Amino acid sequence: MSQKQVTRSSREDVWYLKEIHYGQGDARTPRRIITQNFNGPCSFIAICNILILRGDIQILPLDRTTVSYELLSQLVADYLLKNCSDVDISAALTYMPKTTKGMDLNPLFTGATSFRPAGSGGELKLFEQAGIKLVHGWLVDPDSLEYKVLSKTEDYDTSVNLLVEADHLSKGQLVMSDEETTWGAGASSPSSPTRVLTEEDMGKVQDAMVIRNFLDGTQSQLTYQGLFHLAQALDPGSLTALFRGSHLSVLYKSAGDDARLYTLVTDHVFLHEPSVVWERLEDVEGSASTFVDSDFLQSSPAGGDFAGHTAESALAAIEAQNYPPVDPEDQALARQLQAEEDQQAQEIYARRQLEHAERERQLQNIKRKSEKPTGLKKKPSCIIM
Repeated sequence: MSQKQVTRSSREDVWYLKEIHYGQGDARTPRRIITQNFNGPCSFIAICNILILRGDIQILPLDRTTVSYELLSQLVADYLLKNCSDVDISAALTYMPKTTKGMDLNPLFTGATSFRPAGSGGELKLFEQAGIKLVHGWLVDPDSLEYKVLSKTEDYDTSVNLLVEADHLSKGQLVMSDEETTWGAGASSPSSPTRVLTEEDMGKVQDAMVIRNFLDGTQSQLTYQGLFHLAQALDPGSLTALFRGSHLSVLYKSAGDDARLYTLVTDHVFLHEPSVVWERLEDVEGSASTFVDSDFLQSSPAGGDFAGHTAESALAAIEAQNYPPVDPEDQALARQLQAEEDQQAQEIYARRQLEHAERERQLQNIKRKSEKPTGLKKKPSCIIM
């Protein structure tokens, strides 16, 4: 195995720590959060980062740069043992490894705190035991045409099951056809002229078309109904775990008159960018989102070997370096890996800024979709979730 492969493999086995400042006013203190590299376990990392920000656990020694699952699981178990007397620690230790492999959550479109886990492993119990609220913003507007249908199916899995059943009844016309088709009770499916749908089957097809339009218009797994609900329902200064896009992140609501929602930036590519700490959650697609620092001021990623430094501090850092000789090959590899990370970070930041200009067009498209009559026309796109 080459040196580069060994380096990458070792990096996949650890999670890097990043120092940020968290809190209000004089209460602001340094916190060392866990970053997610490659396909790290977002569920477990979200749990640990919330406990870190709340001051419930601390990773020692303070100069530590990486952390393993074994250490974190021990810290979480110790916290539960000391602070939650009614918690079955053996059960918690059983749940914990499952959060490192992703959680199969099934959100209800009618409640921001409502989930139906697909399995019976009890992963959600760990959030309850740690006192962490789990929320989502994939909510249907009670005043919309979709609400009548989605309030019956309630959750994502049931809705998709109805969509599959209706597609079977319509011989694949529901999600595959590019034609605009109008069906009525007793009408034949276009792909099977001899097949006559019963009134009950027609009802399922029409409901499925409503579901399909809703899912197609909310592929970010966040709606404005959900966004506004979270902004109003969450307490200022609260930390919650947000399920969105099959991913769990740390959601924070700032205090004060200008309270806003933020998600903690844990992408490993921003490890060396101290000014990138939070991302404003301002629209459903992310096109208007902005990276901010620990003071919630817009960040300016620097990039390069001295990311986060001013010109003067970078020069001072160079002059102060007194490292032992480094193997040129190791140095070249390190610079190459760092350059890749810096480039990726800059691309992500630039893309977010460019997408801001598209916000109005996307909002108009979403509005037009919500105004289309349901149960009549088939859309050309298909849903693959």
